[in-house]
Amino acid sequence: MKGIYAIARRELDSYFATPVGWLCLCGFVAITGFFFALMVTDYTLQSTQQAMNPYMADQLNVNEYLLPAFFGNWAVILLFLCPAISMRIFSEDYKQRSFELLLSSPVSSTEIVLGKYLGALGFLTVVFFGTIHYVALLFWLGNPDPGVVAASYATMFLLAASFIAVGLLASALTKNQIVAFVSTFVLLLMLWVLSWAQTLSDGTFGTVISSLSMLSHLEQLTKGLLHLKDVAYFLTFIGFFLFATQQRVETLRWQ
Repeated sequence: MKGIYAIARRELDSYFATPVGWLCLCGFVAITGFFFALMVTDYTLQSTQQAMNPYMADQLNVNEYLLPAFFGNWAVILLFLCPAISMRIFSEDYKQRSFELLLSSPVSSTEIVLGKYLGALGFLTVVFFGTIHYVALLFWLGNPDPGVVAASYATMFLLAASFIAVGLLASALTKNQIVAFVSTFVLLLMLWVLSWAQTLSDGTFGTVISSLSMLSHLEQLTKGLLHLKDVAYFLTFIGFFLFATQQRVETLRWQ
């Protein structure tokens, strides 16, 4: 455990020692803030218009109108952000030739992978914490359901953790950070659009392919509805890519 903690701490510190880390942090807060301002403005206008119609006013609420759209935009932003966060995890060590020292240290391949992964998740936690003032504004201006807000944050973190796991493997396979970024983004985009298979192919094949898409497992979770199959999908997804990365590191150890 000490090895995992040491690697995770080193990895987390490295994000704040490079411009890329600060760019990811500030960029995410700025972009989500822009969308938050637009959606709150639109929600205010819709509320003002529908206030004159008592039958329509009851159909407009923060939980159903504002939160799903806001966190839905997060998912798209994370599709670009997470490859940028993960592209340097192993590639930077390859470039600086510090990975050989890490392999020769008394830590296992599993500890290396878990330490680096937890370090990236630690940075992701800091990034998410930078948006907490949006939630404070929502509770100040309206009456959102705390359960829906918490479930939305947990879902976005689970989605981002899945993205990071893919990027971890891509970074372990190449010394070039740009290649790691592009390959991670392309793979994530393919997994994202698999949900379209059901519209293109009616029947069992389309349903099975669609169920492999991340998008098909997000909708219910962002509404605060925790289904075991959706949570199990993301946890299995993360476990698979962490295992694949561990095998890659183990291969490098014996080369």
